[in-house]
Amino acid sequence: MKIEFNPTLNEKLFKKNPQSSDLRRKIIKESINLISKIGYDQFTFDKLATKIETTEATIYRYFVNKHKLLIYLLSWYWSYLEFRIIIQLNNVTNPANKIKKIINILVWEDNLEINFGAFDHQSLHIIAIAEGNKSYFSKDGDENNKDMLYKPLKDLSGRIAGIFSEYDPTYKYPNTLANSIINLSHLQYFFMHHLPQLCDFEKRKRPKDIKTFLEELVFSNLM
Repeated sequence: MKIEFNPTLNEKLFKKNPQSSDLRRKIIKESINLISKIGYDQFTFDKLATKIETTEATIYRYFVNKHKLLIYLLSWYWSYLEFRIIIQLNNVTNPANKIKKIINILVWEDNLEINFGAFDHQSLHIIAIAEGNKSYFSKDGDENNKDMLYKPLKDLSGRIAGIFSEYDPTYKYPNTLANSIINLSHLQYFFMHHLPQLCDFEKRKRPKDIKTFLEELVFSNLM
């Protein structure tokens, strides 16, 4: 069954809604493809404009800079993960099984149950892994936080923390643990492929091994 996913994102992330026309949707689609291939640091609006056969000035009509564009893309991804959690936990009552499903969602590279429309969610997954922390490790992070630009990430982390508290109401650090496994699911995937001495998954390179590690980590902390 295909489920449509189309989140409403913070209007302070863009000048004009990039979902309201074919050109604007093309900007998002090709931004995802280009950043996943060349990386955020090498990505420019000039390169994007060349890719979609428009002008750099046109792109600036929609986004004030590439950092806001990155936050926009990652906001889409965090909302996507939370949406998947909501859908997949809908009929699950056991908190331990909920946690296992959540961890599976965090490390799973491919999911065809939710329709991303014209966007490549696998490329967005790559961006979240390689570039995710750049969205908030920035000099304007406090200002962006006041503007609630990181709300999708906070909502995702908060939902996971709620499940941890459901499993163990006495645990003191549910929010810290929730954010930690989100980050670890990405860091260990990156290390597995690029810095193998920083992980124990380099031989088989299987995300399922990361899943096992995260399960052991979570359940060893929760009672």
